[in-house]
Amino acid sequence: MSTVALDRLERAIEAVSAVPDPEIPVVTIADLGMVRAVRLAADGAVEVDLTPTYTGCPATRLIAEEVRAALAAAGIAEARVNLVLSPAWTTDWITPEGRAALRRYGIAPPPRRSEPETPVPCPRCGSTETEEISRFGSTPCKALWRCRTCREPFDRFKCL
Repeated sequence: MSTVALDRLERAIEAVSAVPDPEIPVVTIADLGMVRAVRLAADGAVEVDLTPTYTGCPATRLIAEEVRAALAAAGIAEARVNLVLSPAWTTDWITPEGRAALRRYGIAPPPRRSEPETPVPCPRCGSTETEEISRFGSTPCKALWRCRTCREPFDRFKCL
């Protein structure tokens, strides 16, 4: 790959990786593990593969538009965004940085599948005296929980 192409690819990766999630602006789509690939196609266009957090996510089209806008702002006009639905997104793809940002924002990320299920700590006070009060949270990919200690409600990503 030429130096010019490599520079273009690096700019594309940087631009796409900085796109915030429209529903949780403290994390990027890269933090959530939605960015599957960024590559240069044979015709010179940048191709971005995205996997939404769930197949019916209403923000998917907006996210694709934001990716195109970020690439255009980085000087990359020729871009294609591909939705990749298989394998389906999993909460395992959330980066450690993303998990920490979610906690700071008040959302409890689930453990990775390889980790044992443990009590859900409250992202506000840290207590593990918590309970799920509704399988349906602020968005379809989250459930509503409550802390019995500080009595505050919080969202938790559903384990997928």
